Amino acid sequence: MPGWLRRHRGIIPYLFLVPGGLWLTLFFVVPLITTASVALQEGSLGTGYRLTFNFGIFVEAIQTWDTQLVRSLQFGLIVTVLTMLIGYPMAYTIAFRGGRYKNILLLFVIMPFFTSFIIRTISWKFILADQGFVLGTLKDLGIVEDSFRLLATPVAVISGITYNFLPFVVLPLYVALERIDPRLIEAANDLYASRFQAFLRVTLPLSISGVFAASLLSFIPAVGDYLNAELLGSRNETMIGNVIQRLYLVNNDYPQASALSLILMLGILVSVVVYRRFLRGQELTV
Repeated sequence: MPGWLRRHRGIIPYLFLVPGGLWLTLFFVVPLITTASVALQEGSLGTGYRLTFNFGIFVEAIQTWDTQLVRSLQFGLIVTVLTMLIGYPMAYTIAFRGGRYKNILLLFVIMPFFTSFIIRTISWKFILADQGFVLGTLKDLGIVEDSFRLLATPVAVISGITYNFLPFVVLPLYVALERIDPRLIEAANDLYASRFQAFLRVTLPLSISGVFAASLLSFIPAVGDYLNAELLGSRNETMIGNVIQRLYLVNNDYPQASALSLILMLGILVSVVVYRRFLRGQELTV
């Protein structure tokens, strides 16, 4: 060990932060500053853009695309609730009832990752098609009307997003539940708590950290998703991600696209802070 480093051993832990710090600076801070700069510019692709500090672009973007912003937040919340309702029982079963089959069950959870995100989404078009093996069979049996459809509806978009992000919810929940000492639950039962009471008073509070992480891993990408709305929805299900993508790549309206990106990031950040403050009161310290 060099002499100067031996004399300043206190800085050694911080040296491990350098690679991650450089990565975040290069691929997050710099693009964020660039996006903010582009949002405050005026001009066109033909005449060029110049920085004019046009803060009015943010108000204009919200007024123009408020419907898509609200719809994205709604879809994100619905997907988060659905993934939690589906993922928590799955993670609970694997953690407490999986036994020697835990690894196999976890493999089933992550198996969708072996297939491309686009392929997984396109597969839902075949599943939800008007004459697909699901609706086609139900229509042939007379259970649903011939005019009934799921594609190009909010149900299709939400179903696709929920399916794609479900593994991101199950894994952190499983980690949180796996760390819970079973003796704490046994102690609650010894104190005459029912299984449901023990879950509400012990298991759920001790897994709040996993609930928080799982919610973020579902809500944040769900709000910004555009592929499911593009492939499974219609113009009535357009999300803010679709708007940003078209403004950047089709309309070449970089300032408004950048402004929408920053508005979306700020909205998600505020939602996360409020959600974190709410969950802080639900935690149980052991």
